[in-house]
Amino acid sequence: MSLIRLRGVRCDLANRCELRYLSVTMPRRWVPVTERAAFLGQIEKLLSSHALHGSESLCKLLRYLANHSLDHPGTSPKEYQIATEVFARQEDFDPHVDSMVRVQAGRLRTKLAEYYASEGVDDSIMVELPKGTYALNFHPRPHGPARNHAATSHEGSNNLEANGRTSRAWMVTVVALSVVLAAAVAVATDRFLTRKTAEARLTNDSQDVPVAFHVFWRGFLTGPQEPWVIFSNAAFVGRPYVGMRYYNRAKDSGAAITDFYTGVGEVLAVHALDGVFGRLHQQIRVKRGSLFSLDDAKNDDLIFIGSPSENLTLLELPTTQEFAFKQITSGPRTGTMEIMNFHPASGEPKEFLPTPPDETLTEDYSVIALKRGLNPAHSVLILAGATTIGTQAAVEYVCQQDSLEQLLLRLSVSNSGELKPFEAVIRVRVAKGVPVGSELVALRKGS
Repeated sequence: MSLIRLRGVRCDLANRCELRYLSVTMPRRWVPVTERAAFLGQIEKLLSSHALHGSESLCKLLRYLANHSLDHPGTSPKEYQIATEVFARQEDFDPHVDSMVRVQAGRLRTKLAEYYASEGVDDSIMVELPKGTYALNFHPRPHGPARNHAATSHEGSNNLEANGRTSRAWMVTVVALSVVLAAAVAVATDRFLTRKTAEARLTNDSQDVPVAFHVFWRGFLTGPQEPWVIFSNAAFVGRPYVGMRYYNRAKDSGAAITDFYTGVGEVLAVHALDGVFGRLHQQIRVKRGSLFSLDDAKNDDLIFIGSPSENLTLLELPTTQEFAFKQITSGPRTGTMEIMNFHPASGEPKEFLPTPPDETLTEDYSVIALKRGLNPAHSVLILAGATTIGTQAAVEYVCQQDSLEQLLLRLSVSNSGELKPFEAVIRVRVAKGVPVGSELVALRKGS
């Protein structure tokens, strides 16, 4: 396409134009060496502070933004750029779908404010991340008024000035501690009120919803943020017209991943969950498994949809202890996913096997498990089948009143009781590619 370049404007012959600033109109500014060294020294001080201690992701973000601001003064890195270069997101990262960068930036702003209100109250350089931008700002800390040279010859004046400085220092310290205390009280109050409001909403606004739904889903309804629903989004190699297959790390390390697919069971499962949470006046956030990070796991309640064979993130998290998926690697069932039963009870098999792959699917098995998250204050619910139909059945099992009541009865959970971690296996009957019935066949209660 032919292009015509004008001052400040870039146009093509189809009369589509977009604003472009030429380098001559905005000369690049450089940070003096001495200032750069001082600013980087302040960044290192922040990185070793108590405020950022143990937060590797925030430290990486702060260092990256600092280097960018010093190398490119006056410009802000893009959200996509931060996601891919700092947090190793894949090239298909979509900031409109995944808010991870915005969440991390918000956490960093909070930590910077916390630092300067406490251990960094006397620092001579302030580092700020203004809202609405990812351009880090460095500011000299304002000092008190300069001494009057004539007054330095008078002892009384010196003492008065020293006392004044001491009073101001105490005042700054008191104000800073007050800000920290107020922030802590505000956060605690907000969380308390959020939980109480959510509980009141569940009690008063959802009288038409069966009690079983309140009991089972309570842990995902009263948190400060909506739970994440993570659905499987398996990688494929090959092309439809020559044959496609799941990406295998051992065999396909040099092959290009051509697409990602989600099973019909997972799609219908997300729809079912959205319906239940809608009845409970709560929203859910939905994310593909390939975009999920361990940082997300530390801060939110999670609902995983899909077996580890497709939802690979499950392999990186604490998962089930009693029942686990395993791919059969030999014999007529090669490639089939089975569910291993590590501690079979009387009358239980050592593995649960779906219909053989060369026959029409009529039987499948699924795992339903509630676990503590990486942060024990959060919960993880795993809903996974050996096939996509089994996954759909697992989600429907906890979204329908009759089956949910049966599960709670087997778990000995009363209407006012607390749902504790558990693991269960259900047998799924399938007809014409649709789950038509489910039965609880194994159950392990946690503590």
